[in-house]
Amino acid sequence: MTAIVVKKEGPAGVAPTPTMSSHVNNYWRRVRGGDIGALPAVVMLVALAVGFSIARPSFFTAGNLANLFTQGAAVTLIAMGLVFVLLLGEIDLSAGFASGVCAAILANVVTVLGYPWYVAVLAAVVTGVVIGTVLGLLVAKVGIPSFVVTLAGFLAFQGVVLTLMDEGANIAIRDDVLVAIANRNLTPALGWALAAVAVAGYAAVQLLRYRNRAARGLLTDPIAVVAARIAGLAVILGVAVYVLNLERSRNVLITSLKGVPIVVPIIAVLLIVWTFVLQRTSYGRHIYAVGGNAEAARRAGINVDRIRISVFVICSSMAAIGGIVAASRGNSVDPNTGGSNVLLYAVGAAVIGGTSLFGGKGRILDAVLGGAVVAVIDNGMGLMGYSSGVKYVVTGVVLLAAATIDALSRRRAAATGNR
Repeated sequence: MTAIVVKKEGPAGVAPTPTMSSHVNNYWRRVRGGDIGALPAVVMLVALAVGFSIARPSFFTAGNLANLFTQGAAVTLIAMGLVFVLLLGEIDLSAGFASGVCAAILANVVTVLGYPWYVAVLAAVVTGVVIGTVLGLLVAKVGIPSFVVTLAGFLAFQGVVLTLMDEGANIAIRDDVLVAIANRNLTPALGWALAAVAVAGYAAVQLLRYRNRAARGLLTDPIAVVAARIAGLAVILGVAVYVLNLERSRNVLITSLKGVPIVVPIIAVLLIVWTFVLQRTSYGRHIYAVGGNAEAARRAGINVDRIRISVFVICSSMAAIGGIVAASRGNSVDPNTGGSNVLLYAVGAAVIGGTSLFGGKGRILDAVLGGAVVAVIDNGMGLMGYSSGVKYVVTGVVLLAAATIDALSRRRAAATGNR
């Protein structure tokens, strides 16, 4: 997309030096032109958090904040995988029950067969890879629409879960490492250390990018904007770690409960890895190219079938990780693991966060933001005493609003020539 930027002209060979006002004006032009990114999700998240905090002061407490992270972790992880599929304009309706199949494999390997936790985790992830490979081959090589293939998977995987769970049995997860994933916390000191490393790493990336672009004479963001991003991340992480390090136990004489949940750095690492893959590798650029125009990508020499297969593999692998987290949080696996509203919430999270259903537009961060919105709605309305029916209605309305905004922004982008 071509953007008009007002900047100060420097001497020949010297990098342009845009002003803060020109940066703001440029961003506003992009928004008016239909490139709104994750702005709606951020606005919704802030509005919901403020509203629930006012209605129920217990919403923004250390205990509830920690619960929000663990409550939305599995859905967020599955949504991360769905982003890859949605970027191609495809869909995976089987992701929820695929996570259930992988969780059932995990439970059987670690509890029934008695293997170590790492063997069980490997078996679950490999199962996800196999599922994704089969789905991808059927879509890319056989030519069956992804909606039909994954709908068949949605139905079949329910039967697989029932079979693995002996037609309704519940298998407990007792391994300390697996249970710790969604039920234990980092020490306060380690939480602060990881936050400092995250801020330092982000600052290094931002400043290095700024220096490299300036050295090559390319347009850069104002240094004040770069500093504001770094400071903003530092404030957000600082507040979150401070609140989560507060004592959450009702009786400290029995047990102490404080620190960042272990699942948070797991999600953060996967966010960084997949963001790097999409934004900094040729593979990621190929995904966006195929999602934007598959035929043009094919003529450019991109192996479109391979890209299609790979995104389903990634999606099912992330579903496997989501299933592991869900099994950890429940300390068990049952025939409903991965069912109920898991798939709907995961797809909703990706779309609410800003990933387009039409393909070609989206980021891994969208899944995290959308997952946070879904978790806040579910948690906040639960605190206010609303029924599950009302929660579904509100979540559905939010999803419809996000899809409507996406459609309107695409129409606006097409009208202004900013496709």
